[in-house]
Amino acid sequence: MSMGRVVCDLTISADGYSAGLNQSEERPFGDDGGDGWGDNLHAWYADPEEHRAEVDKMTAARAFIMGRNMFGPVRGEWDRPWNGWWGDDPPYHAPVFVLTHHAREPQPMGGGTTYFFVTDGIKSALEQAREAAGDGDVAIQGGATTINQYLAAGLIDELRLHISPLTLGAGTRLFNGVPPLKLEQVTSRAASSVTHVTYRVLS
Repeated sequence: MSMGRVVCDLTISADGYSAGLNQSEERPFGDDGGDGWGDNLHAWYADPEEHRAEVDKMTAARAFIMGRNMFGPVRGEWDRPWNGWWGDDPPYHAPVFVLTHHAREPQPMGGGTTYFFVTDGIKSALEQAREAAGDGDVAIQGGATTINQYLAAGLIDELRLHISPLTLGAGTRLFNGVPPLKLEQVTSRAASSVTHVTYRVLS
């Protein structure tokens, strides 16, 4: 059976940050010049119809992988019940494999999403996601730290960046710790509040 691609989508500032400093449960994107919920960095989400093609691609994967902080704030030993940032009906509607150091039973959610908590590393998470996806794509959902690990390991085929017209100056940055990459630009589209760029990762 043929396998799908490993893709990722990430919104970043013009200077490459996916979140500002001082991330917390109340401010998951830290200091982005707004209220901390990414209202500046992710302003383009306010008009999903303008970005329908990009949004459809983001949700087309058959399985997803995310870092623990993308699921929810770091809590040591899961010290209280926590369903993540994404509410009772997350947008994935597919299996989601969460990288963590703390084991937890699978967590079914509304709409067909189930979170699986993976404690043995990025390659194990990818193997499980590939099996779940069949011949469909696997999406590395983020954040930037998780994407950087997969880029450094040479495990991403397509990188889709959504570049917001602002700078953050500090925070969590894409490509930190990643060896030099050769990228082939596949598409580029400038919209009113963001530029969408897709790269094929060659090496």
